[in-house]
Order: sequence, then structure tokens, then C-alpha cells
Amino acid sequence: MTIQWRPELNALTTPPSYRVRIVPKDTIGYARLAERIVLKNPVCSAEQAESVLRTRDEEISGILLEGGQVTLENAFTYHLSVTARLDVPDDPLPPDAAVNVQIYAARPFVDAVRQAAKLERLPPDQKAPVIAGAEDTVLGLNDVLNPSGVLRLTGTDLLFDPKSGGGECLIEGTRAGRAAQSRFAMISNALILLVPEIPAQPEPWNNEYRVQVSARYTANGSLRSGAYQRLLRTPLAVSLTGGTGGILSGSKANPLARVTGGQLNGSASARVRIQAAINAQDGKLRLSLLDMSEGGAVGDAVQVAQNGAYTVPGYAGSALASLEVTVDNHTALAKKVKEEYTGRMVDILDVSSGA
Repeated sequence: MTIQWRPELNALTTPPSYRVRIVPKDTIGYARLAERIVLKNPVCSAEQAESVLRTRDEEISGILLEGGQVTLENAFTYHLSVTARLDVPDDPLPPDAAVNVQIYAARPFVDAVRQAAKLERLPPDQKAPVIAGAEDTVLGLNDVLNPSGVLRLTGTDLLFDPKSGGGECLIEGTRAGRAAQSRFAMISNALILLVPEIPAQPEPWNNEYRVQVSARYTANGSLRSGAYQRLLRTPLAVSLTGGTGGILSGSKANPLARVTGGQLNGSASARVRIQAAINAQDGKLRLSLLDMSEGGAVGDAVQVAQNGAYTVPGYAGSALASLEVTVDNHTALAKKVKEEYTGRMVDILDVSSGA
């Protein structure tokens, strides 16, 4: 008996790498687990064994609700944890505190499985387009959808013929709008260059987009699609006079954060980037201003702990001295950065004085 696995592209790494994905041969529920138990221990019926399994789960749940912990020797431990932040030890639990059930396998159990496991490599999934990277070649920035730029998609099996119906490249907004692309400079297996046609979305801060390539590899073959795993973001125009111009937001009808003021260094406008990042050490959300090149100048980071107004300082040599940012939904912003952007989300801002 073997445990089957296949390599799976991890497009979030630079350069792209592959991870090992276990492919389950089957999924076993209560009834079939009970049947297997009875085959080895024929002292009861399968129905009785299933009843015991379900009762065990009920009892474990009851023990946890009573404040206890369940440890099954050399098998599993069940216990509770609470997701909450307290600024001081005697703070009350916040309303968004969540109780979580944690289940851990004991070391002897894990060691026994590891020693007995025999892995079997499966061939990759059927041929399909894989988009490993997206870059705006004018700005030289990754994951940017620039209406004045050229989008460079790299990957494998990307070749298609848009004229013969042999595939297409789609750009789709996370809230609304989709556009089949038609302005290509190059289409090959490893590279697509296109001048993007960007569909409009309802609000200016709805600047997230997905890109997908579909290809038909034989005349009568099925159309196979592959989507880029990261979201692309378009530049945003904001004014220092404030208003409802949102930044660092997604597909919702209301922005998560807004520019509400700031100061320019003797200039009428500036183009900068603003970064929202989760610190790997303390898990806190921070905002900072960046120049327009990866690995370039960075301003001092400002920690964002709750909703409110924050002053984000510019970087050395920036035409923007500072930016006033009001965070309207800290919880949703932090969750978005962590879960949808793997800890780092960046917007390009075209900042004007508003005068």
C-alpha cells in the first residue's frame, strides 16, 4: 500500500517552486470506519461500532465545553484555545474573541505513521496553462495592472491562438467586469506580452483583478484554463483634500482605508507606493511608503492596531512628505493582507494636492 502524491506549482514563491500534494485515494466516513473496526474486532455489529464512534465525539465535545482537555495516549490531544488580543492583563475579552478547537497528534503516533509510510509519485495533472508570474514592464513591478503599461505573463503551456478560437486571456475584476484581451505583442508557451484592456469596476478602490489563460492544445481538444494565483492591482488616483477615495481595499462597496490628507514637498503631485504588511515576528499590521522600484527607498513604518487616522511618513527624497490614512476596518484589512496577499499588499498612488 502506498501514499500517492504529485508535484504542484507554488506560484507565490520567487522564483516559482513546487510543493508536494498528497492525493487521497479515498475518503472514509463513520460507516466505513465502523466496518473496518468490526473486521478486526468482531465483537459487535458495524452499527454498534458506528454508534460508539459518534458517541465518542459527543463526549469529547462535552468535556471541552466543561473546560477540560482530552488526551488519548499515543494518539491525539483535544483542547481549546481563544483567538483574542488583550492590551493589558485585566482587559475583558473583546466581542470578536473566537474559541478554537485544537487537535494534535502525539509524537509516537506520528513516528509510527512516518516509519510505515511508502510514498508513490504520480505524474502531474493534465496539461494546462500555468501562469507563474505577472509583471508590468513599464514600471518594472510585479502584480501591477497598469493601464499605461505592458503586462508580461510568464509560465508554461501558455500558447494559444485567439484568432482561431484556440483559447483566450481574460482579465476579470474581483467585484465586477471581465474583458477578453486582444492587444498582444507576443504569445508563446513561456511568455505572453499584452497591452491590457482593463474592465471597469463600480468604485475607484475596486482595483483588484484576476488574470486567466485558456488554451486548446489540439483541434478537437477541450479548453483548459489556468489562473494566476495572485491578484493584480491597478494604480489609484488620490487627493490630499481627502474624500472617499479608498486605498488598500478589495471588492467591497466600502473601502477599508482612505487617504484623508498629507503634505507634498513643494510639488503639485507625486507617485508613490503604499504598503500594508503583517510583521512576521509580532503579527502586527504596519503601513509604510515606498518608492517606485522594488528594493528601493522605504519610509518609516507605522503600526496600525485599530480603526483610526494614521500619519505615514515619506521616504528620503520623496516628493510626498507624509500621507494621512484613515483605516475604517482594521480587522478586515489585516485579514485581507494576511490571507489573500500572503502578508504584503501594495498600492500605487498618484497623489495630487487637490488644489
